[in-house]
Amino acid sequence: MQWNKTCALLLVLSSQVYAADSYTIDPNHSYVQYDISHFGFSQQSGKWFANGSLEFDKNHPQNSKTNVTIKIADIDTGNPELNKHLKSNLFFDVSKYPEATFVSDKIEAKGNKISKLHGTLTLHGVSKPVILNVKMNGMGINPVTNKETVGFSGQTQLKRSEFGINGFLPKIGDDVKLKIEVEAYKNAP
Repeated sequence: MQWNKTCALLLVLSSQVYAADSYTIDPNHSYVQYDISHFGFSQQSGKWFANGSLEFDKNHPQNSKTNVTIKIADIDTGNPELNKHLKSNLFFDVSKYPEATFVSDKIEAKGNKISKLHGTLTLHGVSKPVILNVKMNGMGINPVTNKETVGFSGQTQLKRSEFGINGFLPKIGDDVKLKIEVEAYKNAP
């Protein structure tokens, strides 16, 4: 009798583990945008395209997880000289720290919707916990790729000084607002 209960429990647990579907983050439609104060005169923006993976359980989104990589050297501000300046050791020091990563470790959900994504951001050689406010935008067949696709928007705020990026502080803001847009397509089984 005990053996049957153990087998039943293992079947339930294994079905929960395999309930998540694997998705690839589309690097052409997924990005991280930052906004920061520029000497108090304006808010300046730039962005990086992102890639990575998503394990998404649409029935139990709290069981989902993600792993994202950003190539810092691919920063795009719309100004080539500013891009070059930001890549220098005064700011991102891309020769030493070419990538940033975000790995989730907890997801909060309201009903069947993700509301907060907890994880670790590693940037400029420093790893810190970050919480993103997340909204699921939609899920369905992408009419261009004909693949099942899911989309999310997220946002958070952090202090760049906590990641050792101190160039021109405090004149250029320490508070950085991040806006994240993600589209991910389901991998073939």
